[in-house]
Amino acid sequence: MTDLKIVGNKEWCHFEDLGIPSIRARVDSGAKTSSIQATDITTFKKNKESWVRFHVQPLTENRSISIECESKIIGTRIVKSSSGIPEKRYVISSPVTMNGETWEIELTLADRDTMEFKMLLGRQAMENRILVNPTEEYLLGDISEEEIDKQYETFVMKKSGLKIAVLASNPELYSNKRLMEAGRARGHEMVFLNVQQCYMKLDTVTPEIRYRGGNVINDFDAVIPRIKTSMTFYGCALLRMFKSLNVFCLNDAESISSSRDKLYSSQLFSKNDIHIPTTGFAKSPLDTKDLINMVGGAPLIIKLLESTQGKGVVLAETSKAAESVINAFKSLNANILVQEFIKEANGKDLRCFVVDGKVVAAIERTAAKGEFRANIHQGGSASIVKITPEEKKLALKSAKILNLPVAGVDLIRSNKGPLLLEVNSSPGLEGIETATGKDIAGSIIQAIEKRLKYDGLGV
Repeated sequence: MTDLKIVGNKEWCHFEDLGIPSIRARVDSGAKTSSIQATDITTFKKNKESWVRFHVQPLTENRSISIECESKIIGTRIVKSSSGIPEKRYVISSPVTMNGETWEIELTLADRDTMEFKMLLGRQAMENRILVNPTEEYLLGDISEEEIDKQYETFVMKKSGLKIAVLASNPELYSNKRLMEAGRARGHEMVFLNVQQCYMKLDTVTPEIRYRGGNVINDFDAVIPRIKTSMTFYGCALLRMFKSLNVFCLNDAESISSSRDKLYSSQLFSKNDIHIPTTGFAKSPLDTKDLINMVGGAPLIIKLLESTQGKGVVLAETSKAAESVINAFKSLNANILVQEFIKEANGKDLRCFVVDGKVVAAIERTAAKGEFRANIHQGGSASIVKITPEEKKLALKSAKILNLPVAGVDLIRSNKGPLLLEVNSSPGLEGIETATGKDIAGSIIQAIEKRLKYDGLGV
């Protein structure tokens, strides 16, 4: 029997067969199974055997480094996530090296993107080899930042020469951070621009956009708009200015404005044979009762035209309640839509993420108990779903009608078939990337490269 090694609660592991020079692992004898962080998981056949291809971002402090790995699938396993939810995971086998000793271990491919450690070393991998001292760290030796940089220098992307801005309000928001990381991972210069700190100079000779005290920012190749609803007017004005300076805008001002105007977009969908829940709009309180009857009566949905993330959306369960809510909104001069309530959806809807004419991911969102809105921001949960060809066609056509290269298209399944709820021009990435494990931010960056005819050779 091999002499037992004493290890700390954190150690470095090396996977030569997977091409991973070093990855920091949490050593946990309380966990049975070992796991490694994996995204973009796809299966394929090799010599009539099932294999899996996936990406690992081995360094918590540098998510721009991503390594593509391949391995034979040796099984699947149902594992409870940290939140207690059972997940089906692929299991692979690979030699691991620790402190010069190598042996074969099993690994489940897991979404550990939000966790501090990209790998967990469980007790099955330690049997007859390792004893854990949970009060110590790196008993087998730590690795310096300089050595890590040297190990990973061949994985650092060359500078591409492209300069891309993320135009938003909060640099700490998951979606904005992911876009910055994904762009840097592909060698692009990424700059975060706060919408409110940009301002414009309009003239025929030297039109300019300036930022924070006078820096001219006309030299971007592309802008990714992530404009919150309250900044729609000013954000779209900036996008029009960028466009006039020949900067490519992924989602332009006109498309964003159209998507944010729920009445106008509903009219466009109706005109273009896009099936939506029966919707009504009126200004006069005298028409309230007929408006309610027009959409099939109570229960019904009442939406503020400028609502987002499920806010400003009300379920009125009786006609009397509907009248009260509608008239209350009208007394405040708020513009509202009333919409048929799809009872058979049972608190579920679909979010289809469209990038450059393709549905790159889809999830089913389920409302929290006692809630009718399935939005993640309202406490809803998300899971991977396989959409039908009809649903896929509806999502793509809806995004195309609004001329949105990037869109979150929300559908609902009804007895009449799939119906379009709305199209979001700044869809969040966290819920759908977490549920699917897909690198959607990377797909968005690749869409920009395609539009700019970037050849990927770098500079």
